[in-house]
Amino acid sequence: MESFGDLVAADDVLLFVNAAITATGQREFHSDAGAQRLSLEFLHAYMLGNYRDLYAGVLALDINDHNAALIVRGLLETSAEATAEQRRSEGRLIAGRLALLPPQRVYGLFRALRRAGVNNRRTRALLRDWLAARPDLAFDAVKYRSGLKQALRHAHLASAGDELGTFLFAPLSRAHYDTPILETWRRAHYEQAAVYELPYTVAEGFAAKHGIPRAVFLERIAPRLTRLETLRLQEAAVRQGAAAVAVDLARMPLTRLAGYVLSLPASERVERRDELTGALRAAAARVAGAHRGTWGQVTAVLDDSFSSYGSGVKRRRPLVVALACHYLLEALAGRYAGLWTSGRRDALLAHPVGPTPLGERILDALETAPDRLVIVSDGWDNAPPGLAAEVLRVWRTRLDPERRTSVVHLNPVYDADDFDVRRLAPSVPTAGVRDAEDLPALVEIAQFAEGRTGLAELTAYLDARAERLAAVPGQRANGGAR
Repeated sequence: MESFGDLVAADDVLLFVNAAITATGQREFHSDAGAQRLSLEFLHAYMLGNYRDLYAGVLALDINDHNAALIVRGLLETSAEATAEQRRSEGRLIAGRLALLPPQRVYGLFRALRRAGVNNRRTRALLRDWLAARPDLAFDAVKYRSGLKQALRHAHLASAGDELGTFLFAPLSRAHYDTPILETWRRAHYEQAAVYELPYTVAEGFAAKHGIPRAVFLERIAPRLTRLETLRLQEAAVRQGAAAVAVDLARMPLTRLAGYVLSLPASERVERRDELTGALRAAAARVAGAHRGTWGQVTAVLDDSFSSYGSGVKRRRPLVVALACHYLLEALAGRYAGLWTSGRRDALLAHPVGPTPLGERILDALETAPDRLVIVSDGWDNAPPGLAAEVLRVWRTRLDPERRTSVVHLNPVYDADDFDVRRLAPSVPTAGVRDAEDLPALVEIAQFAEGRTGLAELTAYLDARAERLAAVPGQRANGGAR
């Protein structure tokens, strides 16, 4: 039998997981960046101080990169407080998570550790192993030159004796480099053609140095762009008079694709309806995989109220997640109905508008007698306030006490005041969501919040996820570099 302390610990961990999935320390619709950062810092300090093992175990879950880096930093800064066994298990988790982080995030993490004076043997060993696993350090030397220099110094690996060391610490002292990308960087100082053989972020500086017109540069650098760079530069290319940067919809992940679709004017979405809808459904089918069509009757309540705009730094993020979840749930369901809070029936034309009548839409959803009801919302039920909680309470206690219908609330927004994502009702499990791709795993995590699942079961789940993390090292080690 679980003790009261174990139940509190389980609730604390689930609360922290929700924050680690959704919070990035940036402004949200209902709170500014300062409140977000302060709230998140408190949660990290509380978890590290009270539940070190569980805090480290969260690295194995689908949390966002910002919080993964904060956890790694917290563990390494407090190495002296850990036992030998804790250091061993933490080392495996940290190494596995570093392999999944984008390289710029890892270089930034070790830069922060260096500034904080954290240079213990474990930190240096982790950094050495991560650098040894990098697929192309010469590429890193060009794209992340400052970060790599500091990392080598931090790990006591700095050396100017070889070509890479010369490039990092005295780059213009050689008349020729044997490594192609290093030689291309050297030639780009005086040869414009070489600029277009470099990564975009590096080439941009050389383009300014040579006075290359922006429109010309954007057109010629297009083949070197990553997916994310392509999305960011599409509108810029049009503004500068260049041809629009082509976006390969077939290669885009579901949530990124939903963000791209919502960035388009409504008229263009209508004009490209078949293309965009086909791409969204294909991306959703890839995510659903073997589970496609296996979830039975699914009804979703999707929040497209005005607060789904998010903020200037996270523009339309809640709506992007809702749209991506809509198409993924459609793929997972045997039969599916998607109900938007605005009453809109055309998901492709979704945009933030109006209040949040969650209670009314939940009533409509329950009338469809679904096997699963999934609510994707920031939880600010305000038309009228509190109706959603009352509907769900009556449904659970009076109309469906046998839980024939599974109900889960997925919330893409961290509530800084409550140190958690905003919940709709005590009887309904709530999980934070960052990307729609994580939806199946989040529904699994949400079950731990239903019926106050104990610490032993939650710990076993974290251990299982840690084993999976250790079994696939480096799966994204090259993903963020090119």
